[in-house]
Amino acid sequence: MDLGIYTFAEMTPDPGSGTIVTAHQRIKDLIEEIKLADEVGLDVFAVGEHHRPDYAVSSPATILAAAAMVTKNIRLSSAVTVLSSDDPVRVFQDFSTIDLLADGRAEIMAGRGSFIESFPLFGYDLLDYDELFEEKLDLLTKLNEGELIRWKGKHRASIDNRGVYPRPFQEKLPIWVAVGGTPESVVRAARLRLPMALAIIGGTPDRFVPLVELFRTSQIEDGNSEELLPVGINSHAFIADTSQAAADEFYPSYADVMTKLGRERGWQPMNRHQFDMMLSPKGALLVGSPQQVIDKILYEHDLFGHDRFLAQMSVGTMSHKKMMRSIELFGMKVAPEIRKSLGVKTPKVSNN
Repeated sequence: MDLGIYTFAEMTPDPGSGTIVTAHQRIKDLIEEIKLADEVGLDVFAVGEHHRPDYAVSSPATILAAAAMVTKNIRLSSAVTVLSSDDPVRVFQDFSTIDLLADGRAEIMAGRGSFIESFPLFGYDLLDYDELFEEKLDLLTKLNEGELIRWKGKHRASIDNRGVYPRPFQEKLPIWVAVGGTPESVVRAARLRLPMALAIIGGTPDRFVPLVELFRTSQIEDGNSEELLPVGINSHAFIADTSQAAADEFYPSYADVMTKLGRERGWQPMNRHQFDMMLSPKGALLVGSPQQVIDKILYEHDLFGHDRFLAQMSVGTMSHKKMMRSIELFGMKVAPEIRKSLGVKTPKVSNN
């Protein structure tokens, strides 16, 4: 199983001091975090796309291109590319360029995004929300199939036997579809023969088992039972040396962000009792000591049999020092034990 990290590069106020790190500093810290993840032997680092003042990254491809030049082995992905409001041709060109810089380590995680700011920003109608994603995902997958393309759609100009360059270092770019829990999205990924990344950010993981089963049964029903597509699980996570330290360090920023999102989406404010319930052995948060996180990843693997686990670090603004320690513990303490339990070879860790 691949093990990795994804981040939205938050720039929210520190819950204690109220200070906000600058975009300049947050991006420099982010490159250091990606470099460390590579050095401690993690498999994947993914970067989200947002168009809001509380996030530093609106162009994941730019960040990943910079990361390609300071890393050696780790795979570099978006998390997600908001494909509905982007141009698939430009997305393909950007990630092909990253792939060339990284000697074949680029991936795309395509999704509809958790916010809507990009739609009016780039001139799209929210009424076309589903149709835009369906059409643009179709174009992106066709671009990945070959050099010359003929394609006709509704929301973008047609392409008549034109080449799209550069081509990636790999024969094809890995394209994952990120889903948030709707059966329709799961079936779409299966129908398009694309790996699925499932976000679990609330409730209990066992509630999502039917979606993973649907993804696999949909492939079988379509006659694709010989080699089932990979499944990824994405969850909020943070690791510290002790369980108490992890909970106490993670809670303020997590509660701050979830409460703000709650006001936008009609959820109840986050409190410490709810948070502590989510830390339970079968809860959705993978927050704790290395052993607690090991146990929870293995518990989820028993549920899903998934091929990839990505930890969202952080949720809300946390100090760069704490983030670096969490990444270090993930790579040096958690990942080796997970690989040992699952019979996966541990990669050589950098001495840099």
